[in-house]
Amino acid sequence: MISSTNPGRRRFLQGAAAVALAQPWLNSLAAEPAAPTLAGRVYKTLKVGMVSVPGSLQDKFQAVKDAGFDGIELNAPGIDIAAAKQAILATGLPVDGSVGGTHWKIRHTSASADERAQALRDLQQALRETRAVGGHSVLVVVGHGQDGSESEIWQRSVENIAQALPLAAELGVYIVIENVWNHFLYDHAGGADQTAEKFIRYVDEFNSPWVGMQFDVGNHWKYGSMGDWIRALGKRVVKLDLKGYSRQADKFTKIGEGDVDWADVRRALIEIGYTGWAAAEVAGGGPDRLREIAANMDRVLGLKS
Repeated sequence: MISSTNPGRRRFLQGAAAVALAQPWLNSLAAEPAAPTLAGRVYKTLKVGMVSVPGSLQDKFQAVKDAGFDGIELNAPGIDIAAAKQAILATGLPVDGSVGGTHWKIRHTSASADERAQALRDLQQALRETRAVGGHSVLVVVGHGQDGSESEIWQRSVENIAQALPLAAELGVYIVIENVWNHFLYDHAGGADQTAEKFIRYVDEFNSPWVGMQFDVGNHWKYGSMGDWIRALGKRVVKLDLKGYSRQADKFTKIGEGDVDWADVRRALIEIGYTGWAAAEVAGGGPDRLREIAANMDRVLGLKS
């Protein structure tokens, strides 16, 4: 029998006791969840107009799926519902939403009541078509600052879009407002210290769970911190649009190029608990370009190691 008075034996027993005492703490560390990431929580989509692939709509859907995307956005009104359903069935690629096809020219902010009425009809038709192909959102540009004073176009657009809310609720399709360079809800000639305050007040004026934002990260990097805008907007962010932008060169870029603070964007999305779709909105192309876009999205959002 080896005596416990042996120095080596004592060190062994002391070490074993320390391990035993520390084991619950080590186990608790092992049980702690990994740091949160966006992997498994953000799904990649893109605009159908970016897909430069010859052939049918089904061929375009297949190319998008093969490139690594999880869905596709169509243009509405004007969706060929039968062709879209066939493409979905054949490829397994869902339509996650649509983009308003007339909202820049036929605006909810227009001084013309007839034009606003047509903008409403277009939005309602887009909601119906989007629901018919399984989508859950219609992207809307609400108008343009050139249509009047901020207070005028604010009131016109809210009143007009609000008339589509009963239909949106009935169909279960979100109306998602994109932040764009339309001289509305931000200072187009202002600096990079602007906040999302006006966007928040505008969305909240609808007082509806069916109105949110398809927040475009690249569009307003010129005007403020996109991470801080995301934090401020919080649950109002229903979907994302992605593009790059360079403040230094004052131009839009490929996703991941330029100087957008993507690390802070990721942190902000995690902080607000974002789960949903991110749509590329950049110059498209054929299969190789589509794969490049998907890889760029994976990198800036940290979706794959």
